[in-house]
Amino acid sequence: MTSAPINLKKLSEMLGLSQTTVSRALNGFPEVSEKTRVRVREAAEALNYRPSPSAASLATGKTRAIGHVIPVSEHRMINPHFSDFLAGASEAYAAAGYDMLLRMANAGEEEGIYRDFASRRRVDGVVVHGPKTIEPRIDLLKSIDLPFVVHGRSGSDTDTYSWLDVNNLNAFQQGTQLLIDQGHSQIALINGLESMNFALRRRAGFEAALEANNIASDARYICSADMTETYGHNATLAQLNLNNPPTALMFASILPAMGGVRALNELGLRPGKDVAVITYDDELSFLQSPNGRDTPPFFTSISSSIQAAGKRVAEMLIQQIDDPKQDAINELWEADIVHGKTTLSTN
Repeated sequence: MTSAPINLKKLSEMLGLSQTTVSRALNGFPEVSEKTRVRVREAAEALNYRPSPSAASLATGKTRAIGHVIPVSEHRMINPHFSDFLAGASEAYAAAGYDMLLRMANAGEEEGIYRDFASRRRVDGVVVHGPKTIEPRIDLLKSIDLPFVVHGRSGSDTDTYSWLDVNNLNAFQQGTQLLIDQGHSQIALINGLESMNFALRRRAGFEAALEANNIASDARYICSADMTETYGHNATLAQLNLNNPPTALMFASILPAMGGVRALNELGLRPGKDVAVITYDDELSFLQSPNGRDTPPFFTSISSSIQAAGKRVAEMLIQQIDDPKQDAINELWEADIVHGKTTLSTN
């Protein structure tokens, strides 16, 4: 027969201590002696005591929850990227004893949700996803004093808030340079939405490589839209139907790159032989054999794990919650060039 769960009152009575002392011992308050803290924790473990979230919140002033607000719009976040980010973040949350609160937001609702989080103390902090080049959420979160970390970055004053980003400019400059070094001068960029900061930086890197090699940027060779497989397919067909089609394609994500390869197959063209292809690769787990782990990989790619980024962003936010007075943390990750079958052999 299973005994009834023990609550804080019963645990306190068994130890001969006040409920306040037991709660403070379990939550690491410094005014409780180490001897008492050890005694309380050993008893709680032996009796399988688990504090209720509401009790823990009252004792520590923290909810032990992190918020993620997901906008619902025609330009909604691509699910495989977001789920992999959350998988990485969840690992850090679990290790630190945090839960995750997801809120979907229709157009115009985001500000109200963030204000509700802050006024009702629903979460201890939030992750900002998909920052735009001009991002109003940053000033809003500062004004309501809700801790946050941005996955990506926005604007130039980036030392006043915490963020983690990939060096998108450098990554796409290197990727474009690789194609130029292999003899290509007619290169198309099949980019993400350029209202998003990452996409604008990728275009800047692409154009910087062209300029450094005295190649004129041609607006016909630049596309911008939601990064879906269908978009990659349609954009590739449109590019290759131009009077003077590109000989190489740069994709902002592996999803449109997959659509691009489908289009090449329909046209009887071989990626890496007839048309060179490079893609950005977030190492998405839904592709059972992630790009870069095959020997050799199929795509030549600019690679950085979004799952690893999710874990690190969560760690940064928890660190900020634990020490609100710390300076902003800024991390700029460099992506790796992974040579695959869709460009000329480097051997």
